[in-house]
Amino acid sequence: MPDRRSLPAQLILSFFGVVILTAITIGLPAIGLIRAQLERQAWSQVERGRLATKAVYSAQLSHILDHANLAAQRPTFQQLLAQENRPALDEYLSTLQVGAGLDHIILCDLDQNLIAHTGGDFPADICTTRESEVFHFALGEKTNQVILIASSLISDGGNVFGEIIVGVDLDQDFITQMRDETGLEQTVLIKGHPVVTSLNIDLQHLAGISRQPVSLPILGEQSGNTFEVQGRPYYAARLPLNEPDLEVEIALDVADILETQTRLVWILASGIVGIAALGTIMGSALARRISQPLVKLGNAAANISRGDLETPVEVEAQVHEVAMVSQALETARGNLLRTLNDLQREKAWTDQLLESIVEGIIALDERRRITFFSHGAERITGWSRDEVLGCSCDEVFRLAGTKTPFWESLPAPGLINKIVVELADGHWASLAVTGARLSPSEAGEAETAFVFRDVSLEEIIHHLLASFIGNVAHEFRTPLSALAASVELLMDQSSELSHAEMQELLQSLHLGILGLQTLIDNLLESASIEAGRFRVNPRPYDVSKIIREAASTMQPLLDKYGQRLVLDLPATLPQVIVDPRRTVQVLVNLLANASKYGPADADITIQVNIEDSWVRVDVSDRGPGVPEEYRENLFQRFTDPGSTNADLKGGIGLGLSVVKAVVEAQGGQTGWCDRQGGGSTFWFTLPGAGRS
Repeated sequence: MPDRRSLPAQLILSFFGVVILTAITIGLPAIGLIRAQLERQAWSQVERGRLATKAVYSAQLSHILDHANLAAQRPTFQQLLAQENRPALDEYLSTLQVGAGLDHIILCDLDQNLIAHTGGDFPADICTTRESEVFHFALGEKTNQVILIASSLISDGGNVFGEIIVGVDLDQDFITQMRDETGLEQTVLIKGHPVVTSLNIDLQHLAGISRQPVSLPILGEQSGNTFEVQGRPYYAARLPLNEPDLEVEIALDVADILETQTRLVWILASGIVGIAALGTIMGSALARRISQPLVKLGNAAANISRGDLETPVEVEAQVHEVAMVSQALETARGNLLRTLNDLQREKAWTDQLLESIVEGIIALDERRRITFFSHGAERITGWSRDEVLGCSCDEVFRLAGTKTPFWESLPAPGLINKIVVELADGHWASLAVTGARLSPSEAGEAETAFVFRDVSLEEIIHHLLASFIGNVAHEFRTPLSALAASVELLMDQSSELSHAEMQELLQSLHLGILGLQTLIDNLLESASIEAGRFRVNPRPYDVSKIIREAASTMQPLLDKYGQRLVLDLPATLPQVIVDPRRTVQVLVNLLANASKYGPADADITIQVNIEDSWVRVDVSDRGPGVPEEYRENLFQRFTDPGSTNADLKGGIGLGLSVVKAVVEAQGGQTGWCDRQGGGSTFWFTLPGAGRS
């Protein structure tokens, strides 16, 4: 006896169960489907009959309304109403009733009073109590009467004489005619009680029959019901008429349909049982043939699921489909292996690319939460990826000087914005941010990627450049204006000027040219330093000559402001290894600053000290000293603490940076200190000629 836990036994039992379950799963719904389909067809026929009945009633109402309109337009009616000739009016109504095939004609005056009628008795207030095209009433012990009515005003185009009401009884003849036209039984009900029916049954018996309500989509807002009359089942639906509590019930005899339904169900059930038995036998034989290769395929699939993509799938099977599965599994293994290798290479390349990008990259989901934070973003902001993933971008990035959320400042896809945000260390940085919309994945939300870079240095450079250009323009404009004025004065009044006045103008020209030359020298030196082309040509030279040349150059400027140059030099000075021209420029820049920031009629001192194999040169003034906020960056470019000399205020801040570059290129050092008694001392060192 085979082990029930073995694969063949499990396959046979499972296949048998699947076949039986399939037969039940398919058979029962099929039986239900047949029953439902036949019922749906029956109810569809009921619904079509209901719609046909509604159309017939509408046609009858339209027919009656046409008669009412034609009758209202007859001149005879207008004359008889105007003459108030009652006998002639009654005779004319009887003639019109017979000729039009109507059951009732009623005339009402303008005050809604009954004038005349034909075709039976009516309530005296019929002209005022009717509310719709269908009207029912009862007089005394008589059975309720139901009438289809239509009305029309009697007028000659200008004057209104009254109203005519015409009607047709919904009696046995009418209901029988409706059954013949629709093919369904018809019953008129008032408040649920039948008053006339085409069914061959007493009305009291019909009223006592119980009905089972049915709600089907095919019936729309109306619900149906089922009942039996004399052993025959009926499907019925009701059609409400315009009068309250008045309905028409349409009934379909479904005895033949139910008999056909039962016969089809038995045929289908027998076929399902036979097919299930045959399928079980064939499935058992097939299960035995595929059990062994399936075991091998299962083992191979398990190896693949564990990540073993190197072992090939080799399964021999007598069943063609199993062999195809084996081949497909082997093909899938190879494709998966190649795809996995490709993905690993692409991932490694993508990771390397993202690592190499200096710009920061972040991705936000639709809820503005950070889903990706690149290494560049970590480097720029100072936050680690673990700190910000899953956090709202508005919580991580705070804007400078505003409470506006970070999200509202982000640019639209394809655009760029500059945003100032607070970094992790509390500093502020200007970020240039570009946005891009990512395509949504099949199972995820759409995301937005933003690439940003720190442009704080660029902003500072732009600001400094604008300030530098403005200062340069100012530095050039002032001496050029003075030069132009002096030259113009010489050209216009040279013959009238005295020798002293001529000397004063020439001195002004000389000072302007000297200032421009110093400015241009500093600009050229700064440009060569920035471009990396700055070079010095040191050689042995007498430091006293450098001092005298610089003093001679600056003497006119000092004389202009009444400043005195005091030299404090040793008796003998050694030679130094320097570039004479550039060292003169260093001393000129320091003297110009001393004159610029020092008061008029004050001393400026040049003191030289010999320290070992170095020569130190100090330039001291009696100015206000260096403000605290400028001390740290004093020798950097574009740093100008301001001047106390009204004629020399402002500057481009290049002089001290050139001093530092020249001195350090020659191997020396620069510095400054507060001068005792007020003022500042700027110093630099020069290497002596005997220094090894």
